[in-house]
Amino acid sequence: MTRRQVAEFDLEILLMDGFDDCIAGVATRCGGEHFAVYDYDLVIAKLQFDGMTYEEAVEYHNFNQLGVCSKERMPAFIRTNQP
Repeated sequence: MTRRQVAEFDLEILLMDGFDDCIAGVATRCGGEHFAVYDYDLVIAKLQFDGMTYEEAVEYHNFNQLGVCSKERMPAFIRTNQP
């Protein structure tokens, strides 16, 4: 799914800059607003491609991406591959 396709759902959806190729789709909670869903494994792989080790990528994601998700429209992350 592209950034443009996400915007067609709702212009208010918050997206992460530089991770468009990791967007898995759009979701909503019962009674809630739409939000972007990212593929966790693709996010970690992208961070590794940018020069981080796996451990650094997971730590960066946990602190800087997952750790700041406090608003209703913040993205969610899905794991589609078995570890």
